[in-house]
Amino acid sequence: MKAYQTLPEGYRETFQINLQKDKKTSLKVNIGGSIAMVVLLLAGHFIVSIRTFLDMESMGAYFLRLFILLLGYVAYIVLHELTHAAAMKVVGGGKVVFGFTGLYAFAGSHEDYFDKSSYRVIALAPLVVWTVIFTVLLLVTPRSWFWVFWFLQAGNVGGSCGDIYVTYRLWREPESILVRDTGVDMTVFDR
Repeated sequence: MKAYQTLPEGYRETFQINLQKDKKTSLKVNIGGSIAMVVLLLAGHFIVSIRTFLDMESMGAYFLRLFILLLGYVAYIVLHELTHAAAMKVVGGGKVVFGFTGLYAFAGSHEDYFDKSSYRVIALAPLVVWTVIFTVLLLVTPRSWFWVFWFLQAGNVGGSCGDIYVTYRLWREPESILVRDTGVDMTVFDR
């Protein structure tokens, strides 16, 4: 796995992926993410009834769970992007930039070119890391808190659909490709 700070000689741009500009693909990715979330939420109901989350017998406990869920989701979005950034650093990347486009939060780099295996790690790191973390939390927290972490898990999977799409899109490309991910678009280079 490797990151290059300059584009090696002989490489040229082959294509771009920009979900901000490509409305048709963006719509498909977002619909896919929404479907994945709904499927997970429906499956969760068969594990622990949603009534445990909606139970207002103790209003204080209900509002505490709701507050933690909302706060947790905002924190998760930030942590998702920080996980991308950490993966960029692990594979040798330099300065990471962060932002929010109104549709997507992002972490990217204007100066690094990542090889294919590095980019797979970067793209899928948040999905893998946070799936493990939320699964552990689901296993160790009381049943009354199941839905807080299940909603976060569903958001993790649904919110990672763009990362999954990009990984899928690059899967059949040659091992020699390099990817520059500025956060809102990925430019693919090859020899």
